[in-house]
Amino acid sequence: MALYADLHRHLGGSVVPRILWRYLERSQSSLTGQFETYANFETFYTRPRNTLEEYLELHSLVEKVQTPESLPYFICRLLRGAYIFENLAYLELRSTPYLRTDETRSQGDRIEQMSEIVEIIGQAARQVEYPIVMSQIVCMHTKLPYDVNKAIVDLAINHPQFVCGIDLAGSDRLYGERMPEFVKLYAYARNHGVKTTGHLYETVNGCYPELLPYLMRIGHGIQIPMKYPELLKEIATNGQCLEVCPSTYPKTGTLKDISELKVVFDRCFDAGVDIAICTDNAGLHNVRLTQEYENLLTLDIIGFEELQACQESAFRHGFAWGYQERPASMLSRLMQWEGSGAVVN
Repeated sequence: MALYADLHRHLGGSVVPRILWRYLERSQSSLTGQFETYANFETFYTRPRNTLEEYLELHSLVEKVQTPESLPYFICRLLRGAYIFENLAYLELRSTPYLRTDETRSQGDRIEQMSEIVEIIGQAARQVEYPIVMSQIVCMHTKLPYDVNKAIVDLAINHPQFVCGIDLAGSDRLYGERMPEFVKLYAYARNHGVKTTGHLYETVNGCYPELLPYLMRIGHGIQIPMKYPELLKEIATNGQCLEVCPSTYPKTGTLKDISELKVVFDRCFDAGVDIAICTDNAGLHNVRLTQEYENLLTLDIIGFEELQACQESAFRHGFAWGYQERPASMLSRLMQWEGSGAVVN
């Protein structure tokens, strides 16, 4: 039995279209009336977008229905699919908890409610029948003010039982004007022992070397080997891992086809830079992790040896797992947990 790890998956984009549609129907959401049939909804939900900003609007659609009451429903089905169809043993699920709080409350109240959101997700992940080691990465966001983003970092500091790291999400066009804020927040996180990743060098608009020293992993990072290969030596020396999500880039208009990723993998392997293959938004793409692997192999972007190296990198760079555990010992521990009827978060 092969076991896999996914280090970059968003809660908002992880809900497959059929599951989301059924929830909307059962909750009598007005959204169903906009599409009339499931086929229309699936076409809208999974079609490519022209830009990253247009693509990110879909997250807003899902975030509005991922309330404290509905989150256990979505988490349960996400883990069920990941375990049964993807053979996932380890998952880092990322989200911006503030965007799942009550919009009618004050900013202060919503900041307080974020702890509840993190705990609901963490508790829902403890599914005995789906023995996946899962932890959360909480995302700062470019559209949120400094005080809210600092509170998100504080969530990671104060809830290590549920949160394994932080991220920066949102439109990368907005990074530049707020760069001093984000550098300060990442430095604050690292000073408190929080592990870090961030959406960086994903598109040509998101290439900010100022943030690189603060990241333990780089969310996407494909523009580095494509346009700034001179940075690869330093990244390899620092032991930073790229979280490459193949199906995302044609969906956001960043690449025309995933075959363009061949230079990314080739240059990273040549430079000794680790890559973890991830899904990012498996629901929006209707592509699970095993299909990401197959697509890369079918198009001769990587071979089986390179695939195995990427799979091992995903386990090695897992924030909650620690940098030491290997897949073989992970299988042994999962069998022990399953036999004892307990699942570790």
